[in-house]
Amino acid sequence: MNGQKCASHDEESEKAKTTERNQKKEGKLILMKTKLVKGIIGALLSACALVSLADGNGQSLNAQTLRGSYVFATHGWNIVGGVAVPKAIVERIQFNGDGTLVSPFATVSINGFIIHSSGSVGSYTIGANGHGTLTFTGGPSFDIFVDPSGLQLWMIQTGPAAAPAVFEGTARKVSP
Repeated sequence: MNGQKCASHDEESEKAKTTERNQKKEGKLILMKTKLVKGIIGALLSACALVSLADGNGQSLNAQTLRGSYVFATHGWNIVGGVAVPKAIVERIQFNGDGTLVSPFATVSINGFIIHSSGSVGSYTIGANGHGTLTFTGGPSFDIFVDPSGLQLWMIQTGPAAAPAVFEGTARKVSP
């Protein structure tokens, strides 16, 4: 009888080990399938993003995407001595389609003090993914994000470091 108990115990022990090995294999298989599915989904999302960034002609975005006159209307703050000072701008920006720009007019309000300017020049770049930079010569710089159609762009001030600001807004195309 004692021999039967040992055999029964050994069989149960072997079944438990087999079950445990099978569960580990199933777990690894599920993990591998999950990683594969995530990889495929990531690749599909990347492909969709690239397709959505192409313009109507299937071309990637570039400096030519921005051509024409845009109005940049926004508000935010300059940071002066650690204090937020309100700032608002309405400005026309003429993008030349070649990486250069000019601002024929701008009205700026800094803490209620009004400044009018005209003739500011600058440059911009746009990557194939729609992200780029815009810099006014001797003035502020921005990161820009361009709509694939080129009808609008979003701008956030990134410089100069000596004059920090919390300042972002949208520029919309108003004429070719």
